[in-house]
Parts: sequence; C-alpha cells; structure tokens
Amino acid sequence: MQAAIVKAVKTLFWLALALVLAIGWVVLSARPASAQDKTVNYSNTHLENRDFSHLDLAGAVFVAAEMRGADFRGANLKNAILTKGVLLGADLEGADLAGALVDQVTLYKANLTNAILREAMLSRSSFEGVTVTGADFTDAILDRYDIAQLCKRADGVNPVTGVATRDSLGC
Repeated sequence: MQAAIVKAVKTLFWLALALVLAIGWVVLSARPASAQDKTVNYSNTHLENRDFSHLDLAGAVFVAAEMRGADFRGANLKNAILTKGVLLGADLEGADLAGALVDQVTLYKANLTNAILREAMLSRSSFEGVTVTGADFTDAILDRYDIAQLCKRADGVNPVTGVATRDSLGC
C-alpha cells in the first residue's frame, strides 16, 4: 500500500513539473501584438500631405490619425487599421487595402482609383465625392447606403484583380 502512495506522489510530482514547464514556455515565448515585426503605429498623429506612396504599411495602425491630402498611391495597406481617421482628399490610387479596417473614416473626395479593398471593413465611413473607378470591393463590408451611393459613380475594372467595380459592389 505504501509503495502505491509513493508511486502516486511521484506521478503527481512529474505531472506538476511538466505543467509548470509548459506554462513557463508559453509565457516566455509570447509576444504582444505591439511588439510584432514591422508594426507601425501612427495613432492620433497629424499626417497631413504626408507621402506614403509605394510604402509597405501592411498591418500599420492609423487610429484617429489626421491624413488630409496624404499620398498613399500604390501603398501596401493590407490589414491596416485606419479607424476614425480623416482622409479628406487623400490619394489612395492603386493602394492595396485588402482586409483593412476602415471604420468611421472620412474619405471625402479621396481617390480610390484602382484600389483593392477586398474583404475590408468599411462600415460607418463617409464616401462622399470619392473616386472609385476600377476599385475592387469584393467581399468588403459596407453600409447599404454607401453601396447605393458608390454604385451611382462606380465604373471601370481593377487592373490587378480584373474585377469590375460595379460587380464588386453588387450594383
């Protein structure tokens, strides 16, 4: 009987040691999202008329950033976060915003010519006067009102994806 108790205690000891080592490995190897490689954070900054053309800004964060007249032509903004930003008159021609979060953004008179917005979250944003010739909105999330307004001026085919703007909006 005493041998069975000793064996049970040894088994519990080794299980507890394995559990402590596993937890230690997970805790020591984890990295917070803010420490990820190449993450750029422009939150709450003034970036008026800034030139970001053709830069790799995948995953960059632009929360509540003031970006009036900024140049994002040909920029890689895949999975970027632009929530609550101001992009009045910004140039996003040919920019790749696939999977981006563009929630509550003012895009008044912005240029989205040939932009890729596949699977982007574009809810509660303002698209008044936006140029969307050749833009690809495939599987993007937009408010119904915005879709109706964008369909009024949607035309062209995206040169990269080959998708017609009207088709990507479901016009």
